[in-house]
Amino acid sequence: MNVVERTKSPTPKFFRVLRSIGLALLAISGSVIAAPVVLPTIVVSVAGYLAVAGGVLSAVSQMTVDDDAKAEEDLLNRIRKYNENLPRNGIK
Repeated sequence: MNVVERTKSPTPKFFRVLRSIGLALLAISGSVIAAPVVLPTIVVSVAGYLAVAGGVLSAVSQMTVDDDAKAEEDLLNRIRKYNENLPRNGIK
């Protein structure tokens, strides 16, 4: 399974939650870094680290695959492909 297939595959619920948390961290830290006011250096440094952590958390969470859902999706795709050439009434 290559990277594109892994990204398009269904993700388990736990990792969807982690991905959302990572994206929230990324958004919050991005707004702190881009704030138009002068902030203490430590706050900007911590925001930078949170941005990296949020990006990594989101990327790793997106790459996980729910094997049961993937198998079900593959089965449905095979059935759809088989049924493509059947007439509407299902009789050969």
